[in-house]
Amino acid sequence: MFVERLKPFALALAGACLITAMSTADRARADDDPVRWKMASWFPARLPQVGTLGKAIEDKLERVSGGEIRVRFHEPGSLVPPSECFDSVSTGAVDACWAVSGYWFGKEPGLAVFSAVPFGPAWPEMLAWFYYGGGQEIYDAIYDEHNIKALVCGGTVPEASGWFKKEIRSVEDLRGLKMRFFGLGAKVMEKMGVSTQLLPAGDIFPALELGTIDATEFAMPSVDLQLGFHQVADYYYFPGWHQPATLYELIMNKEQWEALSDTQQAQFEMVCGDNVRQAIAEGEAAQVAALKELEEKGVQIREWSPEVLQALREKWEEVAKEISAEDARFKEAWDSLTAFRADYATWHRLGYIE
Repeated sequence: MFVERLKPFALALAGACLITAMSTADRARADDDPVRWKMASWFPARLPQVGTLGKAIEDKLERVSGGEIRVRFHEPGSLVPPSECFDSVSTGAVDACWAVSGYWFGKEPGLAVFSAVPFGPAWPEMLAWFYYGGGQEIYDAIYDEHNIKALVCGGTVPEASGWFKKEIRSVEDLRGLKMRFFGLGAKVMEKMGVSTQLLPAGDIFPALELGTIDATEFAMPSVDLQLGFHQVADYYYFPGWHQPATLYELIMNKEQWEALSDTQQAQFEMVCGDNVRQAIAEGEAAQVAALKELEEKGVQIREWSPEVLQALREKWEEVAKEISAEDARFKEAWDSLTAFRADYATWHRLGYIE
């Protein structure tokens, strides 16, 4: 009689053990479950860093996963137009996209703070704020509202300030120009009297050649050299006040991300961490030879006058105040970065040689 009474308990216990065993097996299988994603890109794979770092995600993930994770890089426009990446990833029409968060300003102005900030921090300070100063929490919260998971996954070192067909000697010389410009810096240039538009990499050269635009900025010397801007514009200006450091990102459909195992998510995170390492080291190393080659080709390298830089800084402060008043998320991110930089300034002054 006692044995009969124990049977239901024994069966229940056996069932629980079976469920536990199945759950453990499922988790074990999840780590080996093949991942086959398609990744759109804003940038052609051939371009140094801005493209090659995106392509590197494909190779590195396959290597660290033993072939279980294959995220195929697709050239701009082959899956969706670059400007449609955000919505396509959000809805799951595309698994992932290699991009820069500043491209989504029209949808979420706050995301621009996480790509490049005019007169903002260089890489060490930018990463310190993002990972340990509250930046990532704001970044994640914005993307979460759009069903997107994003990882900082590379970037570029200080960019050039732009290519011009004529020499710019004063603030007055900027007024009336038509210029390709990215992100928050474009808002500043508009206040300087410049008419700006955002063009993808492949459209810039013909626009300069045909006179559709008078000037452009895009990246740093190693990239600009490949795009051939020196063939249609003689003057190359520095420093890149608009992009002292630029964070690139891998955005992924959130449901796809959450379907990955813990191990697979860690593999994505580690690959993106290594991409950041590569972005900084490779980016700094590659500019010397590129600058020399550009000079040999007759490019006139110029530095902005203190007068022009001061005017740009003043206009940026106006822009930051205006967007903060219009968008709560931007204000939250900008205030967070500003507060971090105020505290960080002491360490920077004491720890670094100017």
